[in-house]
Amino acid sequence: MTSAYPDQPHECDRWILAKRGPRESLDPRRPHAFLLEEERAESGDIISVATIFLTNRECLWRCLMCDLWKHTLRETVPPGAIPEQIEFALEQLCAQAPAEVVTRHIKLYNSGSFFDPRAIPPADHPAIAEQIRSFERVIVECHPSLVNDSCLRFRNQLAGQLEVAMGLETAHPGVLAKLNKRMTLQQFSHAAKFLRANRIALRVFVLVKPPFLDEAEALDWARRSIDFAFDCGASVVSLIPTRFGNGALEALAALGEFSPPKLAALEAALAYGIDLRRGRVFADTWDLEKFSDCPRCFAPREARLREMNLRQIKLPPIVCTACSI
Repeated sequence: MTSAYPDQPHECDRWILAKRGPRESLDPRRPHAFLLEEERAESGDIISVATIFLTNRECLWRCLMCDLWKHTLRETVPPGAIPEQIEFALEQLCAQAPAEVVTRHIKLYNSGSFFDPRAIPPADHPAIAEQIRSFERVIVECHPSLVNDSCLRFRNQLAGQLEVAMGLETAHPGVLAKLNKRMTLQQFSHAAKFLRANRIALRVFVLVKPPFLDEAEALDWARRSIDFAFDCGASVVSLIPTRFGNGALEALAALGEFSPPKLAALEAALAYGIDLRRGRVFADTWDLEKFSDCPRCFAPREARLREMNLRQIKLPPIVCTACSI
């Protein structure tokens, strides 16, 4: 029988770790993934973004919903490894990109916090900044607890604008506590205020249907979370449907505490956020088919979400006679 999810925060790490499967075997001198993606910029232009998923040491926190640990190492990478990863990825992306495509923004995502010195050695920051000098905007991710003067030092080395992506996950205080993120809404707001005061842009990740919420509650709290993110000064909110895949969520499902969101919940949350006109709102469309129960209408619904991401307008819903949506 699956053991109940712990009530005490200090027991959560042990419970979550016990549910894990194996992690990937990774080369510390190669990124584990990289790609070019299109995104609507603040200017309204549709731009090409170089996204590099860096290989580095596992995050300090053991969040209940996270599966990013699969793509991390147990030890800090050697000096120079992160710049080598970036150089490799940019060379590959440059070779793949059509000649007419100009990549203006870059995301350096690292399955944790860019400003965690055990993950990205600070001694490598100058070399990283020099490598990405041609980009107008540099987007990194960080836990609110590590948003501090390290951000300012890195910002000052960049030629372009720095943007920090932080995981709010949910504005529901009780659920946020259960996610084992070791963060409060007040701490998130404080970190956002620090970024805003230092003219660093903020991107916020919001989970659509985290554990412990039913479908109706999940949509309500997705909307509230979008509101909270914009109240904190976010220029971008990225909606992430909560996925199976880390072992812990499968265990919660067996306890009746989690089920993945329906595609309709993601659609409704995106429409709500776009209608606010307070900033850009994007729906994460990776592996989206897992959230659809109808193969007949999935393709047009996916296309609609992608177009809404790029145009930032609410499009008419897809009507499906097979599933009555």
